[in-house]
Amino acid sequence: MDADLILLNGRFHTIDKAQPQAEAVAIAGGEFVAVGDADEVMRYRGSATQVIDLQGRTVIPGLNDSHLHLIRGGLNYNLELRWEGVPSLADALRMLKQQADRTPHPQWVRVVGGWTEFQFAERRMPTLEEINAAAPDTPVFVLHLYDRALLNAAALRVVGYTKDTPNPPGGEIQRDAAGNPTGLLIAKPNAMILYATLAKGPTLPRELQINSTRQFMRELNRLGVTSAIDAGGGFQNFPDDYAVVDQLARDKQLTIRIAYNLFTQRKGEELQDFKKWTEMVTPGQGDDFYRHNGAGEMLVFSAADFEDFLQPRPDLAPGMEDELEAVVRHLVFQRWPFRLHATYDESISRMLDVFEKVNRDIPFDGLHWMFDHAETISLRNIDRVRALGGGIAIQHRMAFQGEYFVDRYGSDAAKQTPPIARMLEAGIPVGGGTDATRVASYNPWTALYWLVSGRTVGGMRLYDHSAVLPRETALELWTVGSAWFSSEQGKKGRIFVGQLADLAVLSADFFSIDEDSIKSLESVLTMVGGQIVYAAAEFTSHAPPAIPVLPDWSPVKQVSGHYRAFALPHQCASACGVHGHAHDVARRSSMPISDHGGFWGALGCSCFAF
Repeated sequence: MDADLILLNGRFHTIDKAQPQAEAVAIAGGEFVAVGDADEVMRYRGSATQVIDLQGRTVIPGLNDSHLHLIRGGLNYNLELRWEGVPSLADALRMLKQQADRTPHPQWVRVVGGWTEFQFAERRMPTLEEINAAAPDTPVFVLHLYDRALLNAAALRVVGYTKDTPNPPGGEIQRDAAGNPTGLLIAKPNAMILYATLAKGPTLPRELQINSTRQFMRELNRLGVTSAIDAGGGFQNFPDDYAVVDQLARDKQLTIRIAYNLFTQRKGEELQDFKKWTEMVTPGQGDDFYRHNGAGEMLVFSAADFEDFLQPRPDLAPGMEDELEAVVRHLVFQRWPFRLHATYDESISRMLDVFEKVNRDIPFDGLHWMFDHAETISLRNIDRVRALGGGIAIQHRMAFQGEYFVDRYGSDAAKQTPPIARMLEAGIPVGGGTDATRVASYNPWTALYWLVSGRTVGGMRLYDHSAVLPRETALELWTVGSAWFSSEQGKKGRIFVGQLADLAVLSADFFSIDEDSIKSLESVLTMVGGQIVYAAAEFTSHAPPAIPVLPDWSPVKQVSGHYRAFALPHQCASACGVHGHAHDVARRSSMPISDHGGFWGALGCSCFAF
């Protein structure tokens, strides 16, 4: 067989215990057909084979986010100003002001998750006064984790919150001494008030939602992500809100493999939703790029225990078991995989009671099911999950909320939150993910940094040596581990003959760089099914055509995705006559490059307008 493509002179970390490393691979028909040394692989070279020299770069299997809200996030990506990785509140407020100045009426400026005040040099939240000063006329909505949202005066006017607006169930509109809303919305105990308010904002028209979704996928490709499991989400209705990704799949424009779950939207009518959907689609329906994956992460509203460590743990409603049992019985009978959002061990115990009861009547018998999050799951309940054949999809939400958890429950409790090492010791499937975009960052390297360092994004050490993971193990969770959660184990997750040729060539060696540098990693060459979907640095000539960002005022056009602090500034200093001095000053003084008028990426700078 002649290969379509051969990659030579790489340091391939295959996640294959029989052959953990290789120096070359051959790809044909979207799969790996040879993995080994150069002489062995070059036997697959034909007259039409493309050969790329990786120049000693580290290569890993494509990263697979086992819990990402990609579909909803894609529809809104071009609308959102991201504060992921921004080093100071001063930078964040400057970005907010600049975006407010360019955003046309009636659009909003939205900062929706992926940041925490502990990442800022100032170690504090923005004030309402600062947000109003930065944007006196353009509506601004700033979401902070699951716990609160900040609205400026212009946003309060357009959403219609006044002195006479009552507090919705489970939420609070903070008021001043005269009873007028201040602009602070507080989740007590759930985030519905936050998400319902965000949903009042203008949306993009269909053609721009397509562009927005493509931009989000490109950003994920830049970070080495090649697959994701979409966990549904609030205000993500099936099939209407899936139309954009459906079209991209038909047009073969997906650059991320997506397995999607269906998330009920109607409180009190959850069983009706799933009865309707089990008649419409079947698990696995689709192809390797876009396929149905079952139910969840919301199965019934009464079983949702929102994670907000600023509030006491919520008790689930007394009637939760009956509602959950009805839905789970239907799903198991239909052989639908399912996943369920669960933070607290107390909730998990009650949910497992339901699962075990259903299993006695309708055996799960190998059906893939899973908990999402499971931050405080006990060893006893880990064993119960294993006995029922379940898995746990973990995310780095503690990296953003660890300080709050420690304040409420203490540092000793935080040392095993979540108890990932114990899960792995028990032998249950564990997959890595982010839960982006409304709480944690979509950046997989932030998650991998958390797994191997045991630290929050603010630098607090949560875990001791026994709880952090070796880098090889952390990478396994994000590759072969996540494949189980879409029933695709054996198909992807390794650089292995016969598996899908998804890989990322890294900007630095994940296995040897210092822990802090992990957060700055990205891909310089990302391939999905043997096709190049992203390329930079020495591989720029292989990059697919650029996709223009629409609309023209989009924040993504100004700050392309995750804020990238300066890196390798000597490259720019030697090549850029305008900004080189400023970048060199930033390197020597450890100042964010935005203080000098640009945003420095790991592979270049804003003065090159890339």
